[in-house]
Amino acid sequence: MKLMRVGDPGRERPHVMLDGGLAVDVCDLTADFTPDFLAGGGIDRLREALPNRTAAGKATPLPPNVRIGAPIPRPSKIVCIGLNYADHAAETGAAIPTEPIVFMKAPNTLVGPNDDVHIPRGSTKTDYEVELGILIGRTARYLETAQEAQAVIAGYLVCNDVSEREYQLERGGQWDKGKSCETFNPAGPYLVTADEVPDPGALDVWLDVNGHRRQSSNTKNLIFGVGEIVRYLSRFMVLEPGDLINTGTPGGVALATGRPEDYLSPGDVVELGITGLGSQRQTFVAAP
Repeated sequence: MKLMRVGDPGRERPHVMLDGGLAVDVCDLTADFTPDFLAGGGIDRLREALPNRTAAGKATPLPPNVRIGAPIPRPSKIVCIGLNYADHAAETGAAIPTEPIVFMKAPNTLVGPNDDVHIPRGSTKTDYEVELGILIGRTARYLETAQEAQAVIAGYLVCNDVSEREYQLERGGQWDKGKSCETFNPAGPYLVTADEVPDPGALDVWLDVNGHRRQSSNTKNLIFGVGEIVRYLSRFMVLEPGDLINTGTPGGVALATGRPEDYLSPGDVVELGITGLGSQRQTFVAAP
């Protein structure tokens, strides 16, 4: 299933997206795709209820120009993996990690897939990063194997791990302050449940800036795969339902070129997507 939240910020209604541009409003079955919904078997209940809904004519086109929100409400944490594609490590002059590089991103960076992204005041190095996102569906701690890890994943989604490279790398301290600016984690358009993504390690990923391809790769090139990332993280922190994990970006980021003009400026349009998980389109604007 494809789970989608539709409506103005803070007033999104849960839907299931179907083929052909149709959607089913499921707000009478759940108020939102909350951690309790995920942990309590909500996805299975929706899957069972959906055939009756569609047979009863409940599937309708989304209204024109309706806002699509992030497919999940604000998570308790966003965990990110750095330098997880060999070409991205190489282009930044970094060694291939022997263990996943872990950093955190403020949960309130989460926005819809087509929402405007704010370039921070004074920023000259705002950058883009297409990433496969993982949504945790069950509490996970001290997992032993990648197979156990796969069992706690609710689904997958497209994320743009927007970054301010000066704040991240040149201002001292940890990466988080270059990652946690407002609107810096567009997500969606929908969460695709894990049963519909048989191999998350075989998905094409891409990103364009103003119509020009900047990133193009496949999740087969991840240094640490989906199952290993979740297993590894569970050894250091308790993963809870609704937690979001960004798995890393491939080569092609502005940071690597050394050209100031490759960083994002107000008016730039970024489009990105992943096979089977949908696509996003953001206009970058100056922070008010």
